[in-house]
Amino acid sequence: MTIKPIASSSKGNAYLVEHEGTSILIDCGVCYKKVKDYAFDSVLITHNHSDHISGLKVLLNQRDVTVYANQMTAEATQVATGADSEKFVSFENDQSFEIGPFEISPFPIPHDAADPVGYLIKAGGETYFHGTDIGYPIASIGEKLSKADYATLESNHDSVMLHTSGRPRELKDRISGNHGHLSNDQAAELVKTYCEKGKLKKLFLAHLSGECNAPHLAEKCMKEALEEAGLKDVELEIIG
Repeated sequence: MTIKPIASSSKGNAYLVEHEGTSILIDCGVCYKKVKDYAFDSVLITHNHSDHISGLKVLLNQRDVTVYANQMTAEATQVATGADSEKFVSFENDQSFEIGPFEISPFPIPHDAADPVGYLIKAGGETYFHGTDIGYPIASIGEKLSKADYATLESNHDSVMLHTSGRPRELKDRISGNHGHLSNDQAAELVKTYCEKGKLKKLFLAHLSGECNAPHLAEKCMKEALEEAGLKDVELEIIG
């Protein structure tokens, strides 16, 4: 299995998962030109915020693709983008389904959206964990993460940078709240607590804030956690 991050930030998110010639796009919060050269016919939606769905309507006008989302997310996405409802297939959270060689297992996450999810994706004996826009590090998410050979995990903000920034108090509270975004420390704690030595091969740190984080801070925090957990062999990539 191969994971190709295309974009990851509050300006837009899209990730490609490939196995044996079949590809799935996770989220489409970018313009069509950023995804047009990739071969895929299925899109998984995590939630209905614009940085994850803004490019969907144009994509559907350009390509014959199927969009997978739970019912509340599908409805909210259709309202927000005007995307054709006939292109959507609904799933139930915590119920696995198949797309080609992939077994997809959506799971609920805490975030201020309609019905947000992360995904465990299995193919060829390997498992990929996809979790961004996570309000706080609950045990059920950690348990999913523990099963991963590859993982994309949000490491959104440095707590000090967030609280000393010039952002409005309401926005700071939203981001740091239980339905906002994971800090570097929270992401590191999830990995340190739940990931097992010898299982996780590669970890992508995603959705970094451009104003309230810095790649070197996220990397330093996670590397320290990996070392403490005996996971120094895990390949770490910061995707912003």
